[in-house]
Amino acid sequence: MLGTPTAALLAAELLANAHRHTTGPYALRVRPMEAGRLRVAVWDNDPRVPPGFADDGGLPAVPPDDAERGRGLHLVRACADSVGVSALRELGASKGGKLLWAECQWGDLT
Repeated sequence: MLGTPTAALLAAELLANAHRHTTGPYALRVRPMEAGRLRVAVWDNDPRVPPGFADDGGLPAVPPDDAERGRGLHLVRACADSVGVSALRELGASKGGKLLWAECQWGDLT
């Protein structure tokens, strides 16, 4: 059964991606889904969807072993049970942008 380490990794990688690739604010949301599942999501105000979360599902090539970046979304895809994106096109309360999310097994959340 997966738990805290997986959820923490997913949160860290999604937050790092938002910090590195956007210029505006970003926020983390963690919530239980159906029994035994946890959704980790990061909102940012940039509407561009990164490779790996786009509809085609393709990821860029895995970087060389000595590269200092480029593995984050590969880790998310490898560790999460499912991933997705919601494009938030309306300005206002949602502030536009996107919400990237990843789900993992959590155990008994009830």
